[in-house]
Amino acid sequence: MLAEKRFVSRLTRQTLALVLAGGRGSRLHDLTNWRAKPAVPFGGKFRIIDFPLSNCINSGISRVGILTQYKAHSLIRHIQRGWGSFRGEMDEFVELLPAQQRIETSWYQGTADAVMQNLDIIKSHRPEYVLILAGDHVYKMDYGTMLAAHVEEGADVTVGCVEVPVEEASAFGVMSVDENYRVTEFLEKPEHPKELPDKPGRTLASMGIYVFSTRVLFEELERDSELHTSSHDFGKDIIPSIIERLGVVAFPFCDPARKTGAYWRDVGTVDALWQANLELVGVSPELNLYDSEWPIWTYQEQLPPAKFVFDEDGRRGMAVDSMVAGGCIVSGAVVRHSVLFSRVLVDSFSEVNDSVIFPDVSIGRNCQIHRAIIDVGCKIAEGSGVGIDLEKDRERFHVSPGGIVLVTPEMLQQDYPHGL
Repeated sequence: MLAEKRFVSRLTRQTLALVLAGGRGSRLHDLTNWRAKPAVPFGGKFRIIDFPLSNCINSGISRVGILTQYKAHSLIRHIQRGWGSFRGEMDEFVELLPAQQRIETSWYQGTADAVMQNLDIIKSHRPEYVLILAGDHVYKMDYGTMLAAHVEEGADVTVGCVEVPVEEASAFGVMSVDENYRVTEFLEKPEHPKELPDKPGRTLASMGIYVFSTRVLFEELERDSELHTSSHDFGKDIIPSIIERLGVVAFPFCDPARKTGAYWRDVGTVDALWQANLELVGVSPELNLYDSEWPIWTYQEQLPPAKFVFDEDGRRGMAVDSMVAGGCIVSGAVVRHSVLFSRVLVDSFSEVNDSVIFPDVSIGRNCQIHRAIIDVGCKIAEGSGVGIDLEKDRERFHVSPGGIVLVTPEMLQQDYPHGL
């Protein structure tokens, strides 16, 4: 076991991870009007990008580049504050790589183009392997095992994959594999995904995670950059074009803390984001944030403990089946089955049910909040109701297909807070 760990550790030291964090995430609607999807808050105190970055650190990968583009200010602030403690003299770093027209006179045109435009920086680090990661998924994964499988299989490219219901697969790249998990077909967001032969109703989806042997990556990026018909995307162009020419292997994902199955969420819609947050308040959630062997790291604010005040009939500060972050005050109000991020104030006689409340939200007296996501900095006026009358809510807010009400400061005609 010790030798195996050293083997994986050696591989991770030879690896450069590139986190693709430039996407807008338009399916999250107003939540990404002023921030990139990887900067969206998640889990009471984190942001989505903390999960792939934590996976890198926990896997022993300490050379990481983050490729940013769309409205990246809050994302950059978060990275600078929470991920700037690496030892440069030990060749450890989390490096921001914003779109800066290094090669072309255009911004990043696709995921492959984003990497291509930073080719000189990648070459300067001289990695033996390059790990390409999406910056907008929530999961725990030991990338060392994937790197080890890549080497053992003698693969040119290894694609992380996970089983998903076929009705959800149109949002992902879908692949077919042979008995040795060699990829035989790869279709990006197909309208009619193929089912697994031995598992009706399920299909094999790409996680947007790729391990490239560095020489192969350079050759394929340069080849793709010369194709005017290409959209310069890994899922749409690079992977499908190399299946017949190179060794492309699928790597089935397994959560390091769970021996069977795997937790992986694309929280790319309002409904999915709400559901994934509320799953965390369960007795034994699939995603265990309390796992000391695989911690999720983030920018740690210095905040006082959460406080619950008043203990009178009809005015009792309490939270049930909920997660409440530091700096919160629940003052004579009731919070049930909800997630409260940092510095949330819930005033007397109010009720918050089945809701996700982002940082710095103030909820006035006698409010009813039900099945909602309240964005950073919102000030909910006294006597307001959210999620009580969906028809009325649609006049002011965004109501998702699943009936989740999204409220942002703009919708309330309030200013967005700095660094949201």
